[in-house]
Amino acid sequence: MGSLNHLLDPGDLVVCDDFVDLTTERAGEGVVGGRLLIMRQPVCPVGRAALLRGARRLAADRRLFSRGVYVVTEGPRFESPAEVRHLQGAGDVVGQSFSPEVWLARDIGACYAGIYLIVNYARGHSRRLEPRRAQAPLHRRRARHGTRGARRRRVVAADDSACRCRELRKPTLLH
Repeated sequence: MGSLNHLLDPGDLVVCDDFVDLTTERAGEGVVGGRLLIMRQPVCPVGRAALLRGARRLAADRRLFSRGVYVVTEGPRFESPAEVRHLQGAGDVVGQSFSPEVWLARDIGACYAGIYLIVNYARGHSRRLEPRRAQAPLHRRRARHGTRGARRRRVVAADDSACRCRELRKPTLLH
């Protein structure tokens, strides 16, 4: 994912807490399967807390940001410089994979949270990053990521008794 925020650099981790969906080709947003999806708290706070604890323990050498707004674009292309300038007012990071996952999870009453690795500056960002340098954080950590996979899955398992994500799935008023 690309950084829209001048404070976020390649190699940083972000646990986003909100999103702006600019996609137009993904069907079903809003009312899905006859239910109204309430998005006032799109990311599960219990899941976010578990990801933050895990990242602090397992990736202590990385800068970690505990919140951010993910701007979801359609793809399959990168954004133009003018689009990046426009999107900088809407969020902190840009990518193509936060939606529809976030509202599909809400549709089934599931929790949704994610941790994201900044791999480059969004195209048109004031700072340029050479492709080889953008890939460096991924290559340096490749072996470590594989060995920590099982531990990460255990870290994310959280006490869901405090979670209220299921309550944000309501019958629609459109019947």
